[in-house]
Amino acid sequence: MATDAKVVVGNQYCDDKERELTVRKTSLFFPSDGFEAYDNQTGNLVFRVDNYVGRGSSVSDELVLMDPAGASIITLHRKLPSLHSRWEVFLGERVEGQKLLFSVRRSTIFGGYRAGLSIEYRVEGSFAARSCRVLYAGVEEGEVVAEIKRKVDACANVVFGRDVFCLCLRPQVDSAFAMGLVLVLDRLTGDNDLSDDDMDSAAVGDAEMLEGDVDGSGKGLLILSQ
Repeated sequence: MATDAKVVVGNQYCDDKERELTVRKTSLFFPSDGFEAYDNQTGNLVFRVDNYVGRGSSVSDELVLMDPAGASIITLHRKLPSLHSRWEVFLGERVEGQKLLFSVRRSTIFGGYRAGLSIEYRVEGSFAARSCRVLYAGVEEGEVVAEIKRKVDACANVVFGRDVFCLCLRPQVDSAFAMGLVLVLDRLTGDNDLSDDDMDSAAVGDAEMLEGDVDGSGKGLLILSQ
């Protein structure tokens, strides 16, 4: 069973072994129109996000991560107004007065911040280049619990485009929590223009993190679990 520090959404989303999900955008016509996430070992659909529209619409201020059958796992809601692009996450379908599960916001300072019994995570790297990692700050210097990488077909030696990428999870890490972070990162950074050199540097699994945080702006994400 996963430790309390790694369980955010639920124990059922934690695995004792390392796990890799293939995440695919389901529309090429509008930014962030939907996602599907598949387990690399079994090929089964694990998570999906359907029919939320592109940026600039009020509908995009709320996203729902669902299981394969369409049941709501978590609801992500963009808090407005917010100086730090804050997103609030709730278990299941959000209702008025519901307790917050965790929140995500931009921050230029990582570590050293505590609010009650919160558990801190932080995101480093470039999501736009599909090369970033999530660190659990409950231990000294932080522990890498998940990574987002370009997907490579080893047999054909082909690197997939940014619409298909890998979400790599360490043992006992909450996959629903990690997938929720993918959705927030996509809303905040999208597909920022990158040079070919930047994309190539993130093409293999062991590539070093690109300079900058999340989108190269010098700002990263601070995740506070309530």
